[in-house]
Amino acid sequence: MEALIMTEPSRGTDRTEVREIPTPRPGPGQVTIDVAYAGINFLDVMARRGDAGYAASWPYAPGMEVSGTVREIGPGVSGLTAGQRVAAFTGAGGLADVVLLGAAYVVPVPDEVPARLAAAAPLMLTAALLILEDAASFQQGKTILVHSASGGMGNAFAQLVPLLGGGRLIGTVGRPEKAASALRSGYDAVVTRGGDLARTIQEATNGAGVDIVLDPLGTTLLETDLAVTAPGGRVVLFGNAEGGRPAPLPPAGRLIGGNLSIGGFSIRGLWTAAPGRASAGLRRTLGLLAEGRLNLAITEVGCLAEVPAVHQSLAEGRGEGKYVARLRG
Repeated sequence: MEALIMTEPSRGTDRTEVREIPTPRPGPGQVTIDVAYAGINFLDVMARRGDAGYAASWPYAPGMEVSGTVREIGPGVSGLTAGQRVAAFTGAGGLADVVLLGAAYVVPVPDEVPARLAAAAPLMLTAALLILEDAASFQQGKTILVHSASGGMGNAFAQLVPLLGGGRLIGTVGRPEKAASALRSGYDAVVTRGGDLARTIQEATNGAGVDIVLDPLGTTLLETDLAVTAPGGRVVLFGNAEGGRPAPLPPAGRLIGGNLSIGGFSIRGLWTAAPGRASAGLRRTLGLLAEGRLNLAITEVGCLAEVPAVHQSLAEGRGEGKYVARLRG
């Protein structure tokens, strides 16, 4: 079978290649999946550039979410059958013809959900839902600031906020030309990062500030986040897209005095430590897709060989929305 392999850390595509590797067989508690579509995520880029904690060893096989059909079931697995349509969090190795993983990370896909959409659910859409509901404790009518609003996660937040009661959405983008895409996806206002960003955001809120900040950029903009968050508000850090070592968090006195809180969220960490909670979120996400209440703009590439170029586009800040790779079907 074919799989995408990163041979060693790199800032470019020169260390990523498609290789023939043995087709895996499941052991106890495991399944193999014939991959129809694999999600392409910025986490792949973070692993490629060698950020700590993303690639356990080299060579590294990227790809963290897939949809497809169950190929083979190992001993002790119940509730899944060969040929069944499923979506799964793979952790790694998802950009391949066949993926091997524990059955706890696999969820059946309703007939109404296209495979290309299902491939965006285990990591990205589920993360967006759980960030809003759990990490951010979103309530109807709140004002939310989302950094990187034109990306896949930003699009997902714009889709989900109306489903959870609605609120005011303010986004930031790294390039002015990305603002239109974020506005089309449902943001009420979009600003380009740079200059006096805190002042620009405050102007967009008429000085009231925001109730929730959703920040995938590590701690690069944490000072800005705290400056624009209204008393009682919450900042949720859910990534480190800028790379490097995150800066120390503010002292407790500043948070207490400002009636502010900072939380963190990792969908990879949740799948690892509490797969039951993560899979429950995935089931809910697939249900929203099946009901037609949730949708997502998808950019599809036709084979593994096209994926490194997408990784590079994401690395250079040129990507927009969600990308998936079609492996079969």
